[in-house]
Amino acid sequence: MIDARLERAVSGGGFDLPDTGQIAVFHPPVDAELDVLSKERCHIIQDFKPFYDAWEARGYAVMRNTRERYAASIVCLPRSKVQARAMIAEGCAVSDGPVVIDGQKTDGIDSILREMRARVTVQGPISKAHGKLFWIEAGASDFFADWEVGPALTEGGFWTAPGVFSSDGVDLASALLAETLPDLMGAHVADLGAGWGYLSAHVLSRPAVEALHVVEAGNMALECARHNVTDDRAKFYWEDVTTWEPPYRMDAVVMNPPFHSGRAAEPQMGQAFVAAAARVLSPNGDLWMVANRHLPYEAELKNRFAHVEEIGGDARFKLFHASRPNRRRR
Repeated sequence: MIDARLERAVSGGGFDLPDTGQIAVFHPPVDAELDVLSKERCHIIQDFKPFYDAWEARGYAVMRNTRERYAASIVCLPRSKVQARAMIAEGCAVSDGPVVIDGQKTDGIDSILREMRARVTVQGPISKAHGKLFWIEAGASDFFADWEVGPALTEGGFWTAPGVFSSDGVDLASALLAETLPDLMGAHVADLGAGWGYLSAHVLSRPAVEALHVVEAGNMALECARHNVTDDRAKFYWEDVTTWEPPYRMDAVVMNPPFHSGRAAEPQMGQAFVAAAARVLSPNGDLWMVANRHLPYEAELKNRFAHVEEIGGDARFKLFHASRPNRRRR
């Protein structure tokens, strides 16, 4: 974890933290302890709503995007290498002082270190807890300008961005669900965990839909969805699906829920989406859902809905229709 590596860096490891000024900390793990930094000096840069809320609850200033100059930047690497490079470029661009890069081996810190050493002088690294931390001095932004990447159009004509789920094209599971959705879905529909808006666009091809509520926890994904879904019937929410409160009960929910935040499958994430769908639907509402075939969602669906059926799929994915949500667990 960054905790131990940062502590070692500033306590005899050779890294001199600027005495004054704000420090931008990009995407730190939600459970990271940043005690070595003054809380009042930290700006946590985090665009994933559950993590944003968690850092804010701990008393930190949290922002979706950088808004000013900083005395230093600390970049915690994500899994996506393209996104990691873009974050490093942004960290360099907004910092008047050093830029620290931290990450686990499983997140590609070694390859990023090699790439950066080929461009600038790198100090460190501090190796601990299956990861590394290193830093570069001020004035390196020109060396990494070509790493800046933002939203872009795919060959299929959709806007996506690095780090957004299925950023290189249409997700096969979502495409399978889109082909299965009925023509009549009700007037008020929610797309939970909408990503960059592929399913939302398909829902809005139905004239009977009066309002579509596009709910997504990733701010960048939601911004892409705004580009991809320009119909006035669409309402956008940067929210944690599991806590989102709709303005009224939905007639239908569509979703391709996430099932991991790291490398291992975490079926409880999808199960929480099932519970959220039951909570926001009207008494006679319908859920249309796709999931990887190996994930155990059947029990939670049957616990939350009076009627559940598997309506198709293939070797990789399964499609569900559930209706008449139960308001309480059995």
